[in-house]
Amino acid sequence: MKKTILLGISVMLFWSCNNTGKTTPSEETEVQTENHATHQHAESADAVELDNGEKWLVNEEMKPFVLKGEELVSTYIQDNQTDFKALAEQLKDQNTQLIKSCTMTGKSHDELHKWLHPHLEIVKTLENETDATKANEVVAQLQHSYKEYHEYFQ
Repeated sequence: MKKTILLGISVMLFWSCNNTGKTTPSEETEVQTENHATHQHAESADAVELDNGEKWLVNEEMKPFVLKGEELVSTYIQDNQTDFKALAEQLKDQNTQLIKSCTMTGKSHDELHKWLHPHLEIVKTLENETDATKANEVVAQLQHSYKEYHEYFQ
């Protein structure tokens, strides 16, 4: 059942990436966020790979949102913050803006989605977490996710 839902949403994502129809800004953000969160190409089940041993280029418009999300996680950890729900909301906002700024295509786009999909799932896990100890483990996963981003993308 879950695979069927993911497939359906993936089809919607593919359509929305190429759709030039008019929507309100809030509708567009919701659709893009949901669609990109579940967007998977056939090869996305594989690990992210380098571009012939080199990091993939990410468009300049997207980078600030990744870096801000990373900064939010680092500050949360360094300052021993405890409001993980607020962190999850801030990260969701950065991810929404990241997705809205995406103009990438081709293999680099596909590889970014191999990183982004699991990253969005981690943020969703944090958002739904109720236990502070488990939330700290999820925050550590987010920190690792950003480290992985830097291993494969520039």
